[in-house]
Amino acid sequence: MRALVLAAGYATRLYPLTLDRPKALLEVGGRPMLDRILERLAAMGVEETIVVTNAKFTPHFEEWAKGKQHVRIVNDGTTSNDDRLGAIGDIGFVLDELGLDDDLVVVAGDNLFGEDIAGFGAYGQEVDAPVLAIHDVGDLSLMREYNQVEVDEDGRITFMEEKPENARTTLAGIALYYYPRRALPLIRQYLAEGHNPDQPGRLPEWLHSRTPVYSWQLPGEWYDIGSAETLREADAIFSQSRRD
Repeated sequence: MRALVLAAGYATRLYPLTLDRPKALLEVGGRPMLDRILERLAAMGVEETIVVTNAKFTPHFEEWAKGKQHVRIVNDGTTSNDDRLGAIGDIGFVLDELGLDDDLVVVAGDNLFGEDIAGFGAYGQEVDAPVLAIHDVGDLSLMREYNQVEVDEDGRITFMEEKPENARTTLAGIALYYYPRRALPLIRQYLAEGHNPDQPGRLPEWLHSRTPVYSWQLPGEWYDIGSAETLREADAIFSQSRRD
C-alpha cells in the first residue's frame, strides 16, 4: 500500500502566504502540515509516500524531504494556476509517470486530522473496494462547501453531490480516499472520458454508480485548511495541544 499526497495547487486564496511557499509546508502548531500528514500515514503502514507537486514548488518539497525515508517527490510539470492538472489529473499523472500498480491511499496536503487514522487503510484492504472518509459537519448550511454523502446500513455510498444547494444530510466526504489496485484502471477511464480533473471528490461520485464505494467515519476532528482564517484556527488548536 502506497500513499499519494496531493500538493500541486497554488493556494491563491492564501496569498501572500503562499506566493513563495507551498500551502502543505505552512506551519500549524509549530510544524509543517505535511509533517503531520506524514505521521498519520506512517501509522497506517504505507510502504512509501509520494508527494505530487508542481514545477514552482518542487525545490521546496525536495528540501523538506531530505533525510526522510520512503518519501518521493513528483513534479507534475505545471508552472501556474492556469495550467495545473487538477487533483484527479495529478492522480492520473502519478499513476502513469510511476507505473503504479498498488493499493493507494490519497490525501489532500491541506487536510489535518485530530486523531489516528490508521484504521482507514486497514478498512480499505478489508473491503477491497474504493473507500471515502466521511465527517459529520453537524450543520446543513455548511454543506454548500462540501460533498454530500448518503450511505446504506453497510456503509456503502448510495448518493453523492458536490456542494449541494439543499443538503439532506450533514455527512461530508473529505479528501482522504482509498483506491485498491483493481480500481486504478477506472481512474484512468474517468480521465480518458474527459470528466472534471479537479475537485477529488468528483471521482468517487462518478465511481459509486459503477463499482461499490464504501465510507469510513473519521474519528475525532478534521481540519480543511482553505483560507487564512482556517489556518489560524488550526494553528491555535494544534499549538494548544502541543502545550498541553
